[in-house]
Amino acid sequence: MLPTTNPQPPFAITRASHVRMQVTDLAASRDFYRDVTGLVVTEETDDAIYLRGWEEVAHHSLVLERGDEAKALQIGLRVRTDDDIVRAEQFCKQANLTYQRVELPEQGPTLRFVDPVGTHMELTSSMSLQPRRHQDFADFVAGAPQRLDHYQVVTHDVQTATDFWAGLGMRLAEFTATDGTDELWGSWMEVKGNTHDLVFTNGRGPRLHHFAYTVPDATSLIHAADVAGDLGFGDEIDRGPGRHGISNALFLYLRDPDQHRIELFTTHYQFIDLEDEPMRWDLSNAARAQLWGMPATRRWFFEASEFPGEPVHHPLLQATPATLEDVLGIH
Repeated sequence: MLPTTNPQPPFAITRASHVRMQVTDLAASRDFYRDVTGLVVTEETDDAIYLRGWEEVAHHSLVLERGDEAKALQIGLRVRTDDDIVRAEQFCKQANLTYQRVELPEQGPTLRFVDPVGTHMELTSSMSLQPRRHQDFADFVAGAPQRLDHYQVVTHDVQTATDFWAGLGMRLAEFTATDGTDELWGSWMEVKGNTHDLVFTNGRGPRLHHFAYTVPDATSLIHAADVAGDLGFGDEIDRGPGRHGISNALFLYLRDPDQHRIELFTTHYQFIDLEDEPMRWDLSNAARAQLWGMPATRRWFFEASEFPGEPVHHPLLQATPATLEDVLGIH
């Protein structure tokens, strides 16, 4: 069933903000995100690398942390003020969620918590500032990602995830449902006025499917693909270029040296007016994920990055989308 958005949430979320990924080879991952995708390196330490998009003024939107295993550590959202962090902490306590206040470099007040389906979240109210580089056109590299836009999380229980985040003020912009029903297979939820900040899709979860950056135009996607091929990462183009039915964005997905997935895409349409209604897609309609061309591979649909220490559950819904292998009859 479709959720009801809380018009007066307990704290004010403003946008998707930053993501922390654990990687096994810090230098290799830095080179991938800097040279193949084109992000800006803000700062390097012995155990972490901080990157951002070309138009981002915040210190980081991607943090790579050294570790023994490849993991998705936290996905981050911004809240409006320091007081919202206090209110979020009170909410987590009342909701009996696992949570922790943490002190982190270059961030203001920060709260980590685990949502009801096991997604590892991080909220912050501010970051230190860096110069915008969105007009340093001569320095643009590969896809020249401009800003972090959204995340897609695989979950065993899309309905619970959707209801929880609607209660925190997120609006459902588009959704995928089992044919002929409103049984949620996927939900595209937003707070910043386009089609999504946080997406939940049905599958073995919780796992992070991808994090996504906008790029200037379609040519940037093609150039990123060319650069990936030139630098020996052609096999790590996981999907695309193509166009999504949901959101209408052109896209390119790549896998980093630890197989974490990043999406580069041209931004989607506005979803601001409160009377606007979410768009529904049948699960059987392959155009929802690929408006033209063949569907994605099993690798794209079913592989994702796990959160540390979080058990992975089988999905409540058994319905699965058709994959490229299904269409071609490959077993």
